[in-house]
Amino acid sequence: QVQLVESGGGLVQAGGSLRLSCAASGRTFSSYAMGWFRQAPGKEREFVAGIIWSGGKTYYADSVKGRFTISRDNAKNTVYLQMNSLKPEDTAVYYCAADLSTVVLVSSHLWDYWGQGTQVTVSS
Repeated sequence: QVQLVESGGGLVQAGGSLRLSCAASGRTFSSYAMGWFRQAPGKEREFVAGIIWSGGKTYYADSVKGRFTISRDNAKNTVYLQMNSLKPEDTAVYYCAADLSTVVLVSSHLWDYWGQGTQVTVSS
């Protein structure tokens, strides 16, 4: 069982930056692939970024590639999402997810554990 708690969301102007954090409970955090998803009002939850258990491979949605960076610190049981050059279309609730898969899964339906979400609002 893994519990996830996101933090770091907020209101930022277009072009600004935010850093999201996701703190995980449990001693087996380093065994999990971790991901960030987002959901805007009236839209389906979509994949943003993912990182395998070791941190050796990362994956990004095309819409955030070059602007967002996912990283993890297994000693702190925490995964991060650094978001730069934010755009109004990045506005959404951002969710952290965990899965025991050895690869990163793009489909939200395949992830086992979820945080409660943190709101990110980008003003134009």
